[in-house]
Amino acid sequence: MRDLPVLPPGEAARSRAPAGGYRWVICGLLFFATTINYLDRQILALIKPVLDRKLGWSENDYATMVAAFQGSYALGLFGFGWFVDRFGTRLGYAVSIVAWSVAAMGHGLGNSVRGFLLARVSLGLGEGGNFPSAIKAIALWFPKKERAFATSIQNSGANVGALLAPLAVPYLTERFGWQSSFFAAGVLGFLWLFLWLPLYETPERQRRAGAGELAYIRSDPDEGHAPEQHRPVRWGEILVHREAWSFIVSKFLTDPVWWFYLSWLPTYFDKSRGLDLKHAGLPLVTIYGMVTVLAILGGWLPGKLIGRGWTANRARKTCMLGYAAAVVPVYFATSVGDWDAVFLIGLAAAAHQAWSANLYTTISDLFPKRMAATLTGIGGMAGALGAMGFPLLTGRLLSHYEAAGNITAGYEILFTVCAFAYLVAFGVSHLLAPRFEPVKIREI
Repeated sequence: MRDLPVLPPGEAARSRAPAGGYRWVICGLLFFATTINYLDRQILALIKPVLDRKLGWSENDYATMVAAFQGSYALGLFGFGWFVDRFGTRLGYAVSIVAWSVAAMGHGLGNSVRGFLLARVSLGLGEGGNFPSAIKAIALWFPKKERAFATSIQNSGANVGALLAPLAVPYLTERFGWQSSFFAAGVLGFLWLFLWLPLYETPERQRRAGAGELAYIRSDPDEGHAPEQHRPVRWGEILVHREAWSFIVSKFLTDPVWWFYLSWLPTYFDKSRGLDLKHAGLPLVTIYGMVTVLAILGGWLPGKLIGRGWTANRARKTCMLGYAAAVVPVYFATSVGDWDAVFLIGLAAAAHQAWSANLYTTISDLFPKRMAATLTGIGGMAGALGAMGFPLLTGRLLSHYEAAGNITAGYEILFTVCAFAYLVAFGVSHLLAPRFEPVKIREI
């Protein structure tokens, strides 16, 4: 392990172009892993109309599968958060992607609701390692002013995965059968693993990162410069701080909205607007194309404001409030034309991802890096539990209104919830963490 150079605070502040950019290679790896992660989980939503006809699923059957995935995903997040902080980012990510790639392939063997339930539970457990590993890696490899931007790039893999899926899945389904998409997604995961293992190490151990880049990475004066510590974090160390709950509650309130978009948009366009799998492809690609571009800009903006002299707290709070407000117009999605609805949903989904990138960054604003994966896992578990209950409500609500011959009325209620969830979350977050600044950890 090399000695880690540290720039004096004044010099760090003036440093604009550090020698080397290997941290962006790491960011690229995180982006591609997240792309595969979301490509895997989006397949079922896209082929649902096909499986509805082949297997006779009801909306409640599908809602049960979505909820089962969310429940197992919550457990996976919670477990992998601890595992990554205990055994390191490199091993944690590797174990996670092997598990979820095998589970993705397992979907191709399913031919019943029970078989798909087993596959979804396995996929959720494995995919729980993605965000704890990625957020921990970004905290280790980037200074504060670049973390929201790096997180937005990593997180945009979710948008790209959701964008690629409606392009690839209909083609593969028609040409090779619905099983082929699941097998292809599993193979992609193993291909990524062959890049991850030789290319990833912590900054202190990675010879491809030069001394200047290492100093720049550790240039924040209020952060320690110790290497990644592989030791368990006690959950009580985190949960006694109300600032941790600002992240946890925000995830619980807003993650279900994103999962609603992922799980029900294809069905919404099919049943409410008469656009089947082939014809819904362009609207879905447009939505996730908007999300990809606007979400990255949303992650870039706080760093730009910090570079102009804003504090991290002021930049983060201002941007998050703006993103919460940008979701509100989705309230009108069911009362406008098809392409107006596409624009409103795309804007809302993009605002969610920009919000999410900044929300993840508050973890390393508030807590030591040694706790990053654990808190990510706890908050992710809260978000997944919220997303577990929401689809059950969604399924019952849509089944009721579909039986009444007015499924659009069910979507009106759901989009209303989506529209205002972020403003509520911002208010609660601000009460719990008035300032995004490092907390004093109480040893217990």
